[in-house]
Amino acid sequence: MIFGDNHLTLLHHPTNYTLTFTPEPALDLVDKTGSNGLLKVHYATAWSATREKTSAGIKEVVKPFDWSYTTSYRGTETPGAGGQMLQKDEKARIPLELLQRRDPILFADEVVLYESELDDNGVSVLTVKVRVMEQRMLVLCRFFLRLDNVLVRVRDTRVYVDFGEERVVREYTAREGEFNEVKKKLYMEGLMPDQITIAFRDANQIAHLLPIIEQEVESVCLKGEGQPQEGR
Repeated sequence: MIFGDNHLTLLHHPTNYTLTFTPEPALDLVDKTGSNGLLKVHYATAWSATREKTSAGIKEVVKPFDWSYTTSYRGTETPGAGGQMLQKDEKARIPLELLQRRDPILFADEVVLYESELDDNGVSVLTVKVRVMEQRMLVLCRFFLRLDNVLVRVRDTRVYVDFGEERVVREYTAREGEFNEVKKKLYMEGLMPDQITIAFRDANQIAHLLPIIEQEVESVCLKGEGQPQEGR
């Protein structure tokens, strides 16, 4: 299901720089050619084997696409008046120590951009959360895929905004692991079967168990005018 009216837009008024999260461009990044390899449900091999004889001679034309709706969407960026844009910055980081402080939360919300139950074979969902404090803001755009008995994926885009410095840091992290390996790790953490079932429905409970396969950090300083800012 696509929630076409749902979106989150960050706007810096002095420069008109924007970073927007909407469903359409996220879905546009889903593989439509099958070039990255297509996932199969865990019973696909057995199902195909039982039909090798009965389906002999039948030819079927299939247009491949990633039916898991996996996306690497990081938001849609519009440059500022001075050309300010996010640039790769290996030294930038999101200050977790500041985010862990008990500062009053002025605004918080979450929107779903799209979701699918994958024909009862798991879940694929893209959400955006925002939390605003007096001096800073954090956005989390998360894609979560659980293909039962096959694979688990979490792709996180965190956007940190420092209001005083007028600085934006975007961190993208892709994690992925086999379903059974994650299940073993949950057992090792002492979870019972019913608790494991619940954990597989919540990306927050399993994301840290998945190996990181890709990570990139970018930043931009929007204070003042002029040329695009280099990473610091």
